[in-house]
Amino acid sequence: MDQYSVKQASFLIIVTLSGIISSVVFHISLVFGILPGLIYLIILSLRKGYTLSNMLKLGYKGIGKVRIVLFILFLISFLLPSWYLSGTITSMVQITLNAINPHHFFVFCFFTTMVFSMILGSSIGTLSALGVPLISTALLLHLPVEVTAGAVISGAFVGDRTSPFSSAHQLLASIVETTVKKQGKAMLITSITAVIVTILFFSIMDVHFGSMISTIHKQNDNQIAISFIQFIPPILLVALVLFRLNIILSYLVSILSGSLIAIYNGISLSEIINSFWKGIEGLGGGLMHMYSLLLFIAIAGVYNALLEELNIIQPLLDRWLKTSTSMLSDSLKTIGATLIICVIAGNQTMPIILTGRSFVNHWSNKYSNEELARLMGDTTLLFPAMIPWNVLAIMSSTVINMHLHSYLPYAIFLWLLPCLTIILSVKNRSKYYQSTYEISS
Repeated sequence: MDQYSVKQASFLIIVTLSGIISSVVFHISLVFGILPGLIYLIILSLRKGYTLSNMLKLGYKGIGKVRIVLFILFLISFLLPSWYLSGTITSMVQITLNAINPHHFFVFCFFTTMVFSMILGSSIGTLSALGVPLISTALLLHLPVEVTAGAVISGAFVGDRTSPFSSAHQLLASIVETTVKKQGKAMLITSITAVIVTILFFSIMDVHFGSMISTIHKQNDNQIAISFIQFIPPILLVALVLFRLNIILSYLVSILSGSLIAIYNGISLSEIINSFWKGIEGLGGGLMHMYSLLLFIAIAGVYNALLEELNIIQPLLDRWLKTSTSMLSDSLKTIGATLIICVIAGNQTMPIILTGRSFVNHWSNKYSNEELARLMGDTTLLFPAMIPWNVLAIMSSTVINMHLHSYLPYAIFLWLLPCLTIILSVKNRSKYYQSTYEISS
């Protein structure tokens, strides 16, 4: 099959990105944003002799590559409401707030949101549950809310990037064709280093702002009753995953247990179903808010299946990467590409899919799929939270009611990891030279 011209490839990129930018600017679904690019791909396919049957098969294959993520996102829309109605979310927040030590407040904020996000696998869910009460407490203590927001955002994105329950983490593993276990292992060095440095940073902030602390007057009048039964849903979810049961089944069991506890607590079935559809105000969840994203991911899967089959973009990328002489060079080019995609795409999902599918062959041939997963985990999963017009950044700043530029300097976890992954690439470049020497010998 003849390669497509640079003009055709450029036009495809312009059409796709223009559609996505328009959907972000005019606040319409990303589904409509990606359709112009998909239509142009279909036209190119027809010109190359592909039949409708061929394209349907390719589309089905593309959706199959992201099906696990579709299932997880579908179930997450029910998970948060079921945990809230069962009292799980409220109890976890209550225990968190009661455990606050004001002299280690910023470290506490980072650590608790990190643990919470590792359990939920959702930055927005974590920010919704803990962001407002923690920032309110900072105001009560007369501590800077910008530093507090930085700690909360940093902790929330530890789980969004690293948790096996995170849809973004699952999507990345699926796209770069590796397992969640191998991906987590590849991310381990930068993950541990970033967490340690972040804790040290907020420890310094605690010391620096310690003299500003006022006494907390705890309100004991509104204390809620906490029982072990309210922690059954998260315990079941974590336990089943740790015992390597199917993650879909694990989510289903947790959701079902939460729903049964809610019914036991007097919540009607109709209210549970309504919450499953609409979500919980101020917390999130609900299929109503998720189905558009599910459809977008499915269409993006079809788009990328056709893009791979037609091989339009890959020759351009291969030519660009051909001059690379080290892992550092490859890393910087990949980071540059994913940053541009993140700036233009307006969400977290598209950069994962486009970057992963475009670079996976190059990285698997020269290094490994896991190295690419580590690089993207340290950049692609975090860049969207640092771009003001990105949906993820908008949602995060809206939940905590603060502008991005105010807290970003203190959200050290977000911008520390890209630096660490570049340093690791410099360290690993000797492996490239060694392997090249062995091949030439």
